[in-house]
Amino acid sequence: MSMFCYQCQETAMNKGCSMKVGVCGKTEEVANLQDLLIYALKGISLYSLKLREKGGVPEEDEKRFMFESLFATITNANFDKDVFVKRITRAFEIRDAIKARAAAAGADLSGVTHDCAIWNGTPAEYDAKAETVGVLATENEDVRSLRELTIYGLKGVAAYGSHAYHLGYKDDEIFAFAEKALAATLDDGMSADQLVALVMETGKFGVDVMALLDKANTETYGNPEITSVKIGAGTNPGILISGHDLRDMEALLKQTEGTGVDVYTHSEMLPANYYPAFKKYSHFYGNYGNAWWKQKEEFESFNGPVLFTTNCIVPPKADATYRDRVFTTGACGFPGFKHIEEAADGSKDFSEIIELAKKCAAPVEIESGEIVGGFAHNQVIALADKVIDAVKSGAIKKFFVMAGCDGRMKNREYYTEFAKALPNDTVILTAGCAKYRYNKLPLGDIGGIPRVLDAGQCNDSYSLVKIALALKDAFGLEDVNELPIAYNIAWYEQKAVIVLLALLYLGVKNIHLGPTLPAFLSPNVAKVLVETFGIAGIGTVEDDIKLFMGM
Repeated sequence: MSMFCYQCQETAMNKGCSMKVGVCGKTEEVANLQDLLIYALKGISLYSLKLREKGGVPEEDEKRFMFESLFATITNANFDKDVFVKRITRAFEIRDAIKARAAAAGADLSGVTHDCAIWNGTPAEYDAKAETVGVLATENEDVRSLRELTIYGLKGVAAYGSHAYHLGYKDDEIFAFAEKALAATLDDGMSADQLVALVMETGKFGVDVMALLDKANTETYGNPEITSVKIGAGTNPGILISGHDLRDMEALLKQTEGTGVDVYTHSEMLPANYYPAFKKYSHFYGNYGNAWWKQKEEFESFNGPVLFTTNCIVPPKADATYRDRVFTTGACGFPGFKHIEEAADGSKDFSEIIELAKKCAAPVEIESGEIVGGFAHNQVIALADKVIDAVKSGAIKKFFVMAGCDGRMKNREYYTEFAKALPNDTVILTAGCAKYRYNKLPLGDIGGIPRVLDAGQCNDSYSLVKIALALKDAFGLEDVNELPIAYNIAWYEQKAVIVLLALLYLGVKNIHLGPTLPAFLSPNVAKVLVETFGIAGIGTVEDDIKLFMGM
């Protein structure tokens, strides 16, 4: 077995991908090189900690490299072997540069003897080395589980931290924790209790990084507003932008202005429609399509070029007509897709995409109408009196947090059926692409309050936390778990992992997680989560609604 990966919900048989190509589509070579890159980042961390002991800090480009490298290993983000070879080589250069600066500062490096801190192989040796440093290198399954839970949480932290960094917002404490946590996953002397504490601390920094990104997004583009978003198609050629990076969204809107090309959002970029700063662009048409996993069909019918700003790439079929009109930027990539690099001044030139769009037909309309979103914390808190009155009067009996990710598995139809079956006096709070399972259903409203309140992207799960805490205070409660809120969350990849850890850190209990519990939770670790936090899986729609509603 040369490949082993179980970081996502769709991992083979809910045990782990150990074949030539993973369920996500990455090859065993790419999977192993991702493991080697993480290994190299751990080596950097060992020396970064020594440098910090002497009052120094890694340089900004080094910290950014760390986060973007973690980000590149998230499920469905980057499938390009050459990218990982280059990043591993660069990681060794950064590691050795930090080592030299730590030594010059007087740090005692005699104890830094781990192989990841000293191995200096050539690219020709990377494949063989990568097979020895993967997930299964940690033999004890409980230690492995807790280490990987921390690492997957860090990948989510890095994703959100990278987006904030792109907007000029950063927090060195978050970088420093990532270094500390990566180094800790090498420490064979840590007890189970210490590893659990590390996992919870990762959740704490998950809260911090989502707060940082929320600040970056809202201070740059304004607070999201309640918005009706068109989901049809216009008559102009268009560019479809997917992913999560709002800075890329802004650059594309600016560069397409006056060109006769419309811009559409796809999947997790839908919430860009809610920001005031983007509404001034008349050629910002609306949203096209659904969640990421439907892209094979939807990219065909869109006709124009597609820009991926982050993860959620599905490898196209060999005969896909859209292969030559997909572009990537940032941490994501795929062999054969043109990658748009960032210039030294931080700008990106999307002119090639725009010129291609002008030559393409307009999108084929696959649906029509509008969907409503923009219920982030600032907007919902502004409506707090109305919401509180609805709860006090009994008009709203319960809120259901159904945030998270969507995916391809048939058992995810559960979430659509669950939303349909909820009593009419309940409201769904959502964020992330999980919403595509029910955001177009005619669920109506309660006294003018829509029964589906979309806060935004997966990182905007932070908004749902702020809403819950505000309601707790408004009702004079001591514990957020006393609120009439149930948590039925779908997960897929590592950004969802850090959202979960953030919720656990904040003390939220009795979260139901599906459609399956993570394969990387060993039986003993799962038992701890169940006993301490009430974590549970999902059952049938009928049984779960009875459970949640206390019937």
